[in-house]
Amino acid sequence: METKKRKIKMPSTYGTLAIFIILVAILSWIIPGGAYDYIDLQPVAGSYHLAQSDPQSLFDIIQAPINGFFDSVDIILYTLVIGGFMAVVSKTGAIDAGIGKILEKLNGKEQLMIPILMCMFAVGGATFGMEEETLPFFPIVIPIFLAAGYDTITAIAVIKLGAALGTMGSLANPFSVAIACKFADISMGDGILIRFLILFTGIPIGLFFVMRYAAMVKKDPTKSIVYDLSEEMKQKFLGNVREGNKLPEFTKQRKVILIMFALTFVIMLWGIIPFEDLGITFIPTLGWWFGELASLFLGASIIMAIYMKYSEEEFTDTFMDGARGLLEVAIVIGVARGITVVMNNAMITDTILHAGEMLLSNVSSAVYSTASYLFYFIMSFVIPSSSGLATLSMGIMAPLADFAGVSRHIIVIGFSAANAVVGFLAPTCGLLMGVLAMCKIPLSKWIKYVWKLVAAIMIVTIIILCAATIIGI
Repeated sequence: METKKRKIKMPSTYGTLAIFIILVAILSWIIPGGAYDYIDLQPVAGSYHLAQSDPQSLFDIIQAPINGFFDSVDIILYTLVIGGFMAVVSKTGAIDAGIGKILEKLNGKEQLMIPILMCMFAVGGATFGMEEETLPFFPIVIPIFLAAGYDTITAIAVIKLGAALGTMGSLANPFSVAIACKFADISMGDGILIRFLILFTGIPIGLFFVMRYAAMVKKDPTKSIVYDLSEEMKQKFLGNVREGNKLPEFTKQRKVILIMFALTFVIMLWGIIPFEDLGITFIPTLGWWFGELASLFLGASIIMAIYMKYSEEEFTDTFMDGARGLLEVAIVIGVARGITVVMNNAMITDTILHAGEMLLSNVSSAVYSTASYLFYFIMSFVIPSSSGLATLSMGIMAPLADFAGVSRHIIVIGFSAANAVVGFLAPTCGLLMGVLAMCKIPLSKWIKYVWKLVAAIMIVTIIILCAATIIGI
C-alpha cells in the first residue's frame, strides 16, 4: 500500500508571526529581565542592569496582537487612508491613461519605452511602494513589447524591476520605510539623502541591465532566455492588440488628476524632510508625522473626488474599498507589533539588546551596517511582508545600531533596500510568481536572467551603506 507523502507547507505571514509571539512568550520564562537607562529614546551603553521579569501567560499571548494594534494605531490609520487614496486615483483612470499616452507617443521609438516606463514605475515604487498596483499593466505592456521585437522577459523586467528599484531607495514607502521609521523612533526624513543616492545609482544600473538584454534580443531573438516560448506568447498576447485592448483616453481631466497626484507627494516630501538638519533655512521644516500625512492624503482624495464630480456615495464606497484592500497590511502591522509588546511586557527586550551589545563590542560600524543588510536580505525570504518584517524587527535592530555606532536610519535603509531586492527573485513574491505563471516562465529562467543584477545591486548598496556609516551621514 502506497503512502502519500505530505508536502511541507510554509505558514502564512500570520502563522509565522503567531509562532514568533509564542516563541517569545516561552523565552520570557527563560531569559532574565533587564533594563537600560535611556536618553532621548536611545539606550545608554553600559547602563544595563537586571530587573524583575514578567513571564507571559497564555492570556498575554492572546492579548499581544490587540495591544500591538493600540501601539500602532497611527501607522495603521495612515495605511488605510493610503489605500483609499490610491483607490480614488485608480478610479479616475489617470495613471493608466498617462501610461497609454506615453506608449502612443513612443510609437516607432520602441527603444525609448524601456527607460521612460522603468523610470515611471520607479517613481511609483519610491513614493508609494508600487507593487501589486502594477498588475493591470502587464497584459497591456507585454503585447506592445512583443510587437516591437522584444520578449516577455523584457516587458516583465521593465515593470517589475522598475517598481522594485524605486522601492529599494524608497523616499516614503508607507509599507516599508514609514513603518520602519515609526518603530525605529526616527523621522522619515532621516537618511533621505542616502536613499536618493541609492535611487540615482540603482536605477541606472537596472536600466543598463534591462536595455542591454533587450537590445540583444531585438538583434537576435534566439538569444532570448524564453525563445522556446516566443511563438506561444505572441499568439497569446498579440491577440490583445488585435482585439483593441487599450488604456483609458488621456483627457484634460485626467491630466489635472495626475498633477494633483504628483503635487500630493511633493507636499508629503516637504512635510517629512528635516530641512533644518540639512542646513536649509529658506524652506520651513514642518516635521510632519503620520497624523498630518494621513490628513494630506484624505484631503487630496476629497479634492480629486469633487473635481471628478463623484457623488458622496460614490466617493465613500471607492475610498472604503481601497481601505479594505489594505486591511490585511494593517492587521499584519498590529499582529507583528504584538511580538514587541510581549518582549517589552516581559522585560526581556533590553536583555536581548544587552546580548547584542556584548556581541557588537568589538565590531566596526561598517561591519554592522553590512551585517544588518544581509540579515534583512535573508529574513525577507522568510517574512516577505515588508510591513510585518519592519514591525517585527526594528524594535531590536535599531537600538542595537546605537551600540555599534551606526545611525538608526542606516538600518532602516538597509532593511528597505534588502527587502526590495529580494522581491526581484523570491518565490514568496506573489506578484512575480503570478506574472511568471501568466507567461509560463519557470522561476529558474527568471533567476538566470536577474541574478547578475541582484548581485550588482547588493554590492553597490553595501558600499553606499558602509561609506555613509564611515562618513557619518
